[in-house]
Amino acid sequence: MTKKVLNQNSKFIKQLINTIEPDFVFSDKPLNRFDIINNNHDVLSQNKNKQLLKLKEQISSIENCNLKKNSKHIVMGDGDVDSPIMLIGEAPGKIEDNSSLPFQGEIGSLLKKMLLAINIKIEKVYSTYSVNFRPPEDRKPSANEIKRYSVFLKEHISIINPQIVILMGGTAMEAVTGISGRISDVRGNWKEIILKDKTLPVMITFSPSYLIRFPENKKYSWEDLKKIKQKIQDLKIKI
Repeated sequence: MTKKVLNQNSKFIKQLINTIEPDFVFSDKPLNRFDIINNNHDVLSQNKNKQLLKLKEQISSIENCNLKKNSKHIVMGDGDVDSPIMLIGEAPGKIEDNSSLPFQGEIGSLLKKMLLAINIKIEKVYSTYSVNFRPPEDRKPSANEIKRYSVFLKEHISIINPQIVILMGGTAMEAVTGISGRISDVRGNWKEIILKDKTLPVMITFSPSYLIRFPENKKYSWEDLKKIKQKIQDLKIKI
């Protein structure tokens, strides 16, 4: 009679697994790491959207503001919340106020063409305004209004967490950088801002609404766009 040899090591491993996790399941199916990446991406996007909703509620609750009193709707932002490029304009107009979306109508069409000129689809960027309500008679926001809303704007930038910020127009320039001079004196040169210990490259350029009124300046905007395209390549940004 042959004595059966017991595999004590195998028995010990089985007991150990049962102790750690009774419902432990083995699978021969390979781990799909792309699913993990996509899930993490979805979680980050959901978190951003929650933060943006909270920020919207804060802006909506602002009191004693002529911008808010004059407007029908708040205009927050549009586009890809995970975009590496954030575009900031000056203020909503009538069409934007009615639709609650930034850069609509003729202005939006021009912006779309400008971005396509450097191979970027407008839906691939995230866009917003320096102030979130339409100014009375589409006037330029006052210095106090710009300063008041800049607190919300900087939080907006931090939530989106872009790699490049494009400021279109003098109001956006003043709100983010504090520069209140002529935009023609500073446009076309990369600057940096620091938000929550993160340094972001910033390009100041003309707004589409300004270019519609003064089309002769489109040549300068084209020079700015080429610098933006080069920065995207230098930073190896995929968009």
